[in-house]
Amino acid sequence: MKLGINLLCLTDFVTEEHLPAISRIKALGYDGVEVPVLSGAPENYDRLGRELDSLGLGRCTTSVVPSPDANPLSSDALIRQRGRDHLNWALDCAIALGAESLGGPIHAPIGHFTGSGPSETEISYGAEAHYALAERAAANGLYISLEHLNRFETHFLNTTLQCRDYARRVDHPAFRIMYDTFHANIEERDQVAAYEIVAPHVGIVHVSENDRGIPGRGHIDFGAILRAVRRSGYDGWVTLEAFGAGLPAIAAATRVWRPLFPNYETLFSESAAFIRRVWDAAGKELAA
Repeated sequence: MKLGINLLCLTDFVTEEHLPAISRIKALGYDGVEVPVLSGAPENYDRLGRELDSLGLGRCTTSVVPSPDANPLSSDALIRQRGRDHLNWALDCAIALGAESLGGPIHAPIGHFTGSGPSETEISYGAEAHYALAERAAANGLYISLEHLNRFETHFLNTTLQCRDYARRVDHPAFRIMYDTFHANIEERDQVAAYEIVAPHVGIVHVSENDRGIPGRGHIDFGAILRAVRRSGYDGWVTLEAFGAGLPAIAAATRVWRPLFPNYETLFSESAAFIRRVWDAAGKELAA
């Protein structure tokens, strides 16, 4: 297992001012970071990649579809092309960063709904775009980790059954799914069963508490989930995702209006200790 942390808890664009916090992340035993790629240019991420190299930190990225005007699922060919151009920009930045994976909900604009579930046309356009993206990612040594979101954020991919079927539709070895415990907590009746459905396609596991705060302080049964993860043979990135109210743009996007952790030191240290403890306990239980 490689322990990661999504840096959206700190910022939506990483700069030099965030390096002391990232150094602390390294000192606390994290193996890498998940870097938000929401703005900027490849050269910004090339510079950050060199800084992360000097700290000995691995990295993945997370991106989104920014608006309905750049929607790779659109029936409008010009909008669809803008969406694919955006995905290629995000991949350019991930390549420049030296990332292992380009992840996040890079399928549909967050908060944009059609009034029904995903149509066959949307699925077809999406699979075409993601196959092309995965092909280019593989050529550059990366893989794609597409994130499912809950029904209040998108209509496109909400459940792991949908994710499994979509991964089969894309049908590319560099196309994988990012399993997120927060979204699954909303959409799935049984997270163990839900994970097992999509397990062969998982590229990243997001550990996110039911309130988006520090894992272990809420009601999600991470012990059962990580036993299922380990039982599947997965041994890749297990990444903390938490959000606070201190960054207005991120708070607005995630609907977090109150502080969910007292300070970064507590978030970083308590979360790292909890995830490693639960991961190790899951391994011991399975070996017994």
